[in-house]
Amino acid sequence: MRFDWLLRESGNIANLFWWHVGLSVIPVIAALILSLPLGWLAHKSGLFKSAILGVAGLLYTIPSLALFVLLPLVLHTKILDPLNVVVALTVYSLALLVRTVSDGLGAVPPDTLQAATAMGYRPLQRFFLVELPIAVPVIAAGLRVALVSNVSIVSVAALIGTPQLGLLFTQGLQLRFVTPLIAGIVLCLLLAVVLDGLVILLNRWLTPWRPRKV
Repeated sequence: MRFDWLLRESGNIANLFWWHVGLSVIPVIAALILSLPLGWLAHKSGLFKSAILGVAGLLYTIPSLALFVLLPLVLHTKILDPLNVVVALTVYSLALLVRTVSDGLGAVPPDTLQAATAMGYRPLQRFFLVELPIAVPVIAAGLRVALVSNVSIVSVAALIGTPQLGLLFTQGLQLRFVTPLIAGIVLCLLLAVVLDGLVILLNRWLTPWRPRKV
């Protein structure tokens, strides 16, 4: 482990780290916004629910490297454009979160829905003020999976030259130098733990009525 190299390259490593943060988080935020109406549609669609969730599941099986290479042809972007990675990871996150949102809404007790309707809540009001808050814990669990998965998948984009911590892996392999490899692994693990913890805290903040473990 060469600490002098880490000190000398600290500025570059910090830059790669923040790129990694953005490429991991932005797709999840975009996917969450898209998954709310799609998850609601899957929840309400009855016979078509399996089809919607099946298509979402198939999206997650597309190899990440193939998607990174294919998207520039579809989006008419350059191969090194970070937008390709953002779009690809939004697709993967959406595939996870559509099912999560559907399951979360499905976990809302029917009695609660009937009570909200009896109190005069309109469908849109009931969704945002009753169903969605109750579904938050389930959705938060899906967000945790999506974020941690993205932290890992983003590293693959190093093979097409996108700036993020994965470049430390390719650099270490090319130079047969272990320090960048260790630094990249540690920072990826640290980022995953921090993002996971933030979702847990957000879940607790949004669900103050839930009992807390002692």
